[in-house]
Amino acid sequence: MDTMVMCIEGLQAKLEKHRKDDLKETPTRVIFTDVLLQALGRDERNPDEVELECPTIDGKSVDYALKIDRRPVLFVEAKPLNDPLTDVKSITQVVGYAANAGVEWCVLTNGDTYKVYHSTEKAEAPEKLLFEVSIDPKENKGMPVQQIAERFSRFSRDAMAKGVLDEIGRETFTMGKIRKALDKIFADPPST
Repeated sequence: MDTMVMCIEGLQAKLEKHRKDDLKETPTRVIFTDVLLQALGRDERNPDEVELECPTIDGKSVDYALKIDRRPVLFVEAKPLNDPLTDVKSITQVVGYAANAGVEWCVLTNGDTYKVYHSTEKAEAPEKLLFEVSIDPKENKGMPVQQIAERFSRFSRDAMAKGVLDEIGRETFTMGKIRKALDKIFADPPST
């Protein structure tokens, strides 16, 4: 975890400078995303662990396919640093890439914020969001770097191998469905 904490602190120091530079996608990947993925236990130079520009079913490519035992388990699509990550087309794109490839999890990132989606959840693409985490201290409102690192570690190589996202996803999406069903019942109780 110390490596992750040091990585986040280093990236936080770079964030303000580079935000003003209006970085495009490739420099954002090199300066931020690649560094974070390395801290999460990924070696993007090893194609058995990370496939760069992984081909998709529609002839396009996803920026990173993170693998365990040579099998993709997490797709990561990168955008420029100042991208707000709210474009439904971008969300639908990465979720679709993952779902079509049989990959349960995907991330949309701008190098600062990482939005984790469950590609096979039965919902519209934006509603497949499991959680998001940011390196920006302003977004974390006093949250200690250690806690931010723990949130990022949910999609580390080791956590993915242990099924951490699967467990969080089951809890989050199942509880969400139960809440919606209960809300519906309380809003329109059955007549007896």
